[in-house]
Amino acid sequence: MFLTISTTHQPATDLGFLLHKHPDRAQSVPVSAGTAHVFYPQATETECTAALLVEVDPVKLVRGRQEGGLAQYVNDRPYAAGSQLAVALRAAFTTALTGRCAQRPELAAMPIPLSVRVPSLPSSGGVDLVERLFAPLGWQVTAKPVALDPRLDWGESRYLDVELRATLRLADALTQLYVLLPVLDGGKHYWVSDDEVDKLLRAGEAWLTGHPERTLITRRYLAHSRPLVGAALSRLAEADSVEPEALDDALADPVVTEAPDQPESLAVQRQGSVLAALRASGARRVLDLGCGSGALLRVLLTEPSFTEIVGVDVSARALEFAARKLRLEQNDRRRARVSLRQSALTYVDPSLAGYDAAVLMEVIEHIDESRLGALEHAVFGAAKPGTVIVTTPNAEYNVRFESLPAGRFRHSDHRFEWNRARFSEWAHNTAEAHGYDVRLLPVGDVDPEVGSPTQLAVFTRKEGKA
Repeated sequence: MFLTISTTHQPATDLGFLLHKHPDRAQSVPVSAGTAHVFYPQATETECTAALLVEVDPVKLVRGRQEGGLAQYVNDRPYAAGSQLAVALRAAFTTALTGRCAQRPELAAMPIPLSVRVPSLPSSGGVDLVERLFAPLGWQVTAKPVALDPRLDWGESRYLDVELRATLRLADALTQLYVLLPVLDGGKHYWVSDDEVDKLLRAGEAWLTGHPERTLITRRYLAHSRPLVGAALSRLAEADSVEPEALDDALADPVVTEAPDQPESLAVQRQGSVLAALRASGARRVLDLGCGSGALLRVLLTEPSFTEIVGVDVSARALEFAARKLRLEQNDRRRARVSLRQSALTYVDPSLAGYDAAVLMEVIEHIDESRLGALEHAVFGAAKPGTVIVTTPNAEYNVRFESLPAGRFRHSDHRFEWNRARFSEWAHNTAEAHGYDVRLLPVGDVDPEVGSPTQLAVFTRKEGKA
């Protein structure tokens, strides 16, 4: 694992004071899986570069793991800039991360030109994710994929050669790298416990609350642990004096809400289409999976044939918001029909089995495509409702939104938006794999060139498939 930090601030050798590592000698620091070395490939008055090289001991790396054979030794941890490098960054530059420099205090408080190079950076979201994470913080991002093998035409790997340029305080640059390196990797080499929330909030104190990808950063840094993510978002909200749900991108307002030349808003049209499909199915016990703040739940309450309605969401704050909007505490009759549960849709929840119907309204696009298989298993394979209704944006229709910049999604939390062919492919493959029939329907007026604004699929479990 390798990372360099360079500056052209003059005298550039002052970088040694800021990092508390003298340019004239190499220094080493022990870390959990080996040794971190700091040295200076270049140290002149006009330009100075500090390098962090992490030498991983493969025996230390796997100590305490239970895997057998070679599997525990064969991984990218010794080479890729993930959580191991973040830990080494903290160990090697502990004082610099705090922004303290006794010999150059004015320099520690000053933004200086910085360039960071990471030649092997894993990114489970490609170049786009690096841009989304670093550009809002003032970094200019240059990234190119690393070939699987430059001698053979095997295509690109998931690793990037990345250079970041910005004028920032060195302490800010280091804390951002400390948080975002493992976020890009999408995993950590150590157990994520309660103290990780404190680490995240300390490191992100100056910039995380205002970051447009704060929820994604929080989820990935905390390894998608629901209790830890909820605690972190609540504390961020308290620190910034805002409602906690305002920090949850899944509850944020979409970029577009109105379709051109449509008689009603997209939200109203989707709700009406879902309600019609549920009525046609004859369902009485209904799940609203990914219910968010409860917009669909309010509509379902207007249908007396639904005797039991369950709203499910991974966000505890979203459920609290839904309960307030539905006034469940003040209305006994509503509380008898509606219940709210916190659950992740990518994990099997036995309590969700046995319902007549389930709705995923504008939900799947909020889940990383790599996790959709887990959602399909949890909903279609384990819960097995008689009917499943799914809606999602039609990406082809996006060109009709004048307020939506080219290449942008309709919502800041969307992981993807599919065209009609891709949605049809997914729906038919899912139905075939789990014993359902499926019908695809438009939501909203159909444009002859790009289709309807929203796509809807109605899955019906085949007879005899239990």
